[in-house]
Amino acid sequence: MPASSMEKIVSLCKRRGFIFPNSEIYGGLGSTWDYGPLGVELKNNVKRAWWRAVVYDRDDMEGLDAAIIMNRLVWRYSGHEATFSDPLVDCRACGRRSRADHLDDGKCPHCGAQDLTEPRSFNLMFKTVVGPVETDDSIAYLRPETAQGIFVNFANVQTTMRRKLPFGIAQVGKAFRNEITPGNFTFRTREFEQMEIEYFCKPPQYLQPGEKNDEQLHAEWIEQRFNWYVRLGIAPERLRRREQSKEELAHYAKATTDIEYLFPGSLGFSELEGVANRQDYDLSAHSREIAEEDLQRLRLNRNSDTTARLDYFDDAYVDPATGKKGARYLPYVIEPSAGADRGTLAFLCEAYDEELVTTPDQAALRPLAEAITAARKNIEKRIGEAEKLAAKGEVKAEGPTLDQLQRMDAALAAAEAGLPETLLDIEDACNLPGADRLDLLKKVRQAAVKLCDEHTRVVLRLHPQLAPVKAAVFPLKKNEPQIVELARRIKRELQPSLRVVYDDTAGIGKLYRRQDEIGTPFCITVDFQSLQDGTVTVRARDTMQQERVAVDGLERYLVERLR
Repeated sequence: MPASSMEKIVSLCKRRGFIFPNSEIYGGLGSTWDYGPLGVELKNNVKRAWWRAVVYDRDDMEGLDAAIIMNRLVWRYSGHEATFSDPLVDCRACGRRSRADHLDDGKCPHCGAQDLTEPRSFNLMFKTVVGPVETDDSIAYLRPETAQGIFVNFANVQTTMRRKLPFGIAQVGKAFRNEITPGNFTFRTREFEQMEIEYFCKPPQYLQPGEKNDEQLHAEWIEQRFNWYVRLGIAPERLRRREQSKEELAHYAKATTDIEYLFPGSLGFSELEGVANRQDYDLSAHSREIAEEDLQRLRLNRNSDTTARLDYFDDAYVDPATGKKGARYLPYVIEPSAGADRGTLAFLCEAYDEELVTTPDQAALRPLAEAITAARKNIEKRIGEAEKLAAKGEVKAEGPTLDQLQRMDAALAAAEAGLPETLLDIEDACNLPGADRLDLLKKVRQAAVKLCDEHTRVVLRLHPQLAPVKAAVFPLKKNEPQIVELARRIKRELQPSLRVVYDDTAGIGKLYRRQDEIGTPFCITVDFQSLQDGTVTVRARDTMQQERVAVDGLERYLVERLR
């Protein structure tokens, strides 16, 4: 089963070198993260899998890598400079700042007070200066999205690559937003990477018989993007398509559907990717000589600064009224826009699993059972006291609330009744809100952790394409030169085609557990039999089954199973 809490993912990421807090030795910088040795491999694999699916596996796509800093006029005419903002309010009681559209019944989410200022807009773009002198003319912005780099390069790509509609342009790159309420680990950050497509197609009035319209193409992209996540290991029941309501839609969008993933904890179903039908808004915004009726339709200001009209000449079009061939028009755009960081986080959450691999006997379970019994007696006593206070309309000033106590008691009772199968649920029960205030629960947690270390394993069941390391090679005895030499040779020979590591820093059992926890699909052990018959033991991550494989056929064996 996927991770039950985001805290488990955060702990794993730091412990195993996936993601670290940024600038940690100086106290950090809010909601900025550094991808460690394994994290950068995982995130790169996510981006490669996306690029392969949307560029290499299609005949109608091109790639682009546009600059992060662009001419300020790009953001003026795209509408970002004037409208890319959040409504903010300040709480006069606690001084904290919040987004006005995130308030519950007009109350401050931090202290509950209702003494709030009037909302005011706060632009989310990071402002910078180009050149040595800071003037109004030198102002620029770190891009808040990668899409605009694609739009302003539409004509460059279309003409140089001789593309006919429909075709798309894909880009992976950094974007920056000065978010007011970042958080939930890497889900919402101020610096992030987007994987974005702008798919250009014919407006409805220029379609020829048999050609797909923008609505059909929009539906196809929604389905293709949804299936991409499923193919890479996310269960369909933890994904959903959510069509945005008319109130949610950006004013230029004809329709938008969000692909959402069921994250652990408070995030619940949250957006992984949005697939929008942006009509002809964007190319019109950056073009000269746009008709007045189109400006009004799209709610655009006339662009007096651009030097181009980003239109397309359709030499196959035949006017049904006159029979005249050829037409110039501004294409519609379908935009599948995904977050590389959010996708990486979703794959981590989905792949995380804990399982009981050996069953502890009753003697081993006794200290845990006694700790649970003592903790439940204490909790039941506290519940009784809290219920008496509640009957009087009072609340205990310190300690867990009545609701928190009841939740902890129910979780412990369920775990106690199901031991040893429920051993992995004990830690979740000890991490419920309010549990950190009960000393007896700390003893339960200590006893559970000890048993888990001996009888359970954490495993990342990542799709082989995404796994940071594809195989690990171990020598059965690190002080046996022939075994070590063969193990290192196997690692060298596999390395050109696969990401392989060598490790001899612990016993085989512990080495297996380490690789399970980082998602390595296969472990290869070189032993004394290997010296005699040229075979090695290959252990599969998910099943823990072992098989003897000839060294000469090892690369072919792995490649076939890593697809």
